[in-house]
Amino acid sequence: MDFGTEFKPQTVQPQEIEGLSFQMITEELGSHDFTAEQYPVVQRIIHASADFELGRSLVFHPQAVEAGIKAILDGMPVIADVRMVEAGIAKERLHRYGGEVRVHISDPDVVEAAGALGLTRAIMATRKACAEAPGGIYVIGNAPTALLELIRLIKAGEAKPGLVIGMPVGFVSAAESKDELRKLDIPYITNIGRKGGSTIVVAAVNALSLLAVRRAAETDASLKRR
Repeated sequence: MDFGTEFKPQTVQPQEIEGLSFQMITEELGSHDFTAEQYPVVQRIIHASADFELGRSLVFHPQAVEAGIKAILDGMPVIADVRMVEAGIAKERLHRYGGEVRVHISDPDVVEAAGALGLTRAIMATRKACAEAPGGIYVIGNAPTALLELIRLIKAGEAKPGLVIGMPVGFVSAAESKDELRKLDIPYITNIGRKGGSTIVVAAVNALSLLAVRRAAETDASLKRR
């Protein structure tokens, strides 16, 4: 079977692949309105998805990146909506500062309460997290019902997250939940439309943890020079 010209992959050392990918992303993305602090998050999301349309649709609250860095350095927990998100997060960077990833979707009390009340486990997991982890980073990539419940609790004064990374993927209420999130005056990272998912929110968290490590290193270097 003849497919024409033989494909010849670029020969690149493993450590150079990420740098080359980021360079290609910057060149292809072109001009944009993201700030210097927001762009590393955008870049990693595009790197994880190869989706420039998704990257351009990202929306940041003005304090979002700074709030995420502070929460990580303060050891605040990261609350994930599903195990798939937990699996992808670079947890060792969170552990440096006392943080951890929590997922309540399969907790026995959450499952029992969801069945008794006729609500989704995502809703009940969100209620549990908000009661236990004020100031945490709430990461929702799959369940629009979790994001809508979080928004309800924030409006009611029952939830005070340090940052919300809300990018659930899907057709039912996914885009609408993000529309509602953008109306709140709290730190958030989201996007416009139906796209999103576990790999997208994981990329955002990992970008923020890298920025936190860099901030901590810069602070240490500054203190040593004094």
